[in-house]
Amino acid sequence: MVGDSTSEVSHNKEASGVLDMKKVYTTGQVAKICKVAPRTVSKWFDSGRLRGYRIPGSQDRRIPREHLLRFLKEHGMPLGDLEAEVYNKILVVGADAPLMGQLKDNLRESDDFRLETASSGFEAGIRAESFHPDCIIIDMAIGRIEAGQIAQNLRRSQDHLSTVLIALTSETPGPEILSLGFNDAFKKPFDGSLLSERIKRLISQKKSDEI
Repeated sequence: MVGDSTSEVSHNKEASGVLDMKKVYTTGQVAKICKVAPRTVSKWFDSGRLRGYRIPGSQDRRIPREHLLRFLKEHGMPLGDLEAEVYNKILVVGADAPLMGQLKDNLRESDDFRLETASSGFEAGIRAESFHPDCIIIDMAIGRIEAGQIAQNLRRSQDHLSTVLIALTSETPGPEILSLGFNDAFKKPFDGSLLSERIKRLISQKKSDEI
């Protein structure tokens, strides 16, 4: 991994639609998110399945964001616009089957990771536009020149100025990795738990910057 003294880079703050973590919802707003009738949400609330509180002196219900997210996840319901807040979306570029297996073992959906793959720079560009990843992991085995071009092309896009870029390399990474636009790099074979924690920390910082 590139040392912290050089791997911490500032991120441009871009509007991303990440919503205020303190927000609370009315039953009508929850109904729109869940695509159900407001009375259904009221039933969830009154039965205790969906936690929240009533406005003092009225019958109006309010559902804090964290309780709504927990309810949606527990019941396997689509998160819609809230998905970006819950999941760390990772696009993996150029990884072979063994490497992809290792990444899946360490970046599990149960730990709020979502993974998609791309085999080339062209496919990575298409996936990045549709998947909107928080982090893109590029295996330098795809070719150093192509990997560098992918990173630089992403950094030219306003949509990916703050996307976390991680390089996986067979050699000890140096400062030149950062000059290509990467946030950090790991030498293969790497410690999967360290990679997971590093990615979580970088994505958390990214999302905090974007609020």
